[in-house]
Amino acid sequence: MKPILLQGHERSITQIKYNREGDLLFTVAKDPIVNVWYSVNGERLGTYMGHTGAVWCVDADWDTKHVLTGSADNSCRLWDCETGKQLALLKTNSAVRTCGFDFGGNIIMFSTDKQMGYQCFVSFFDLRDPSQIDSNEPYMRIPCNDSKITSAVWGPLGECIIAGHEGGELNQYSAKSGEVLVNVKEHSRQINDIQLSRDMTMFVTASKDNTAKLFDSTTLEHQKTFRTERPVNSAALSPNYDHVVLGGGQEAMDVTTTSTRIGKFEARFFHLAFEEEFGRVKGHFGPINSVAFHPDGKRGRCQKGRHRRDQTAPVASPPQTPATAGTGGPAATRSPGRGE
Repeated sequence: MKPILLQGHERSITQIKYNREGDLLFTVAKDPIVNVWYSVNGERLGTYMGHTGAVWCVDADWDTKHVLTGSADNSCRLWDCETGKQLALLKTNSAVRTCGFDFGGNIIMFSTDKQMGYQCFVSFFDLRDPSQIDSNEPYMRIPCNDSKITSAVWGPLGECIIAGHEGGELNQYSAKSGEVLVNVKEHSRQINDIQLSRDMTMFVTASKDNTAKLFDSTTLEHQKTFRTERPVNSAALSPNYDHVVLGGGQEAMDVTTTSTRIGKFEARFFHLAFEEEFGRVKGHFGPINSVAFHPDGKRGRCQKGRHRRDQTAPVASPPQTPATAGTGGPAATRSPGRGE
């Protein structure tokens, strides 16, 4: 396994995301910089400059023409992926915590925090209607009266979104009417991350209650539980194998007084069906904030302050390494670029 360290952020990583082909890796952090890297060699392709606060979320559309980011500067921004030009600025009353393109790339959704006396909302914009962008008025806004949304993804076929909340609840919201279709509570604490399987039939959640859990995307029926002794910040499903990778670590306030040996800052691999841990990857010096598998299922992984990429052979043990991001920067694994 050959790690590649990517250095492009000054503060902790908040999210990493591969594009669909896997030749590009997008990283955002608690600094205002949005970076894009060639995943094949870790070379930085460019940055998207414009945010003035921590950037919490990033997403790329199906054909990697556009990039969407949400920030603590109370804005969600749309970018041209190739040129880095800002195409749209959507202002909000509070920080944008999650964002994403639907399957067709025509509709975007983002959620805002419950803070400064403002309610948590999920907003939907149709990019084919310029009037919505110009007026900063979404075609639908869903209020979240209880606990704020801390993670959200589009469901199968873009018919709904699946949102995880601060109190541990999972809600499935209709993308047409905004009504709550399904509500479950399997976690006892905040849900930090939600990631779908490649076929979108399942998703995995990561929670502060020291567990990651597998759910059915349509019914939100709980399938499996993966237990650790520390908060889980991120979890991802392998596109090729029955494997789940978990990243996490101690709370940030305790990190400075804990050695890396005791802090257990490893990426941990579990079998999807048997719920048993079968491997760990060490090397991070702080909690892992975000993990992601390369679309080919053979690489991935990122750290929290610096960006770390691990390369593995398809038959190595573990047989694939995800991208992980932790304290200090991001990290990811080698992946073939365009034309390879």
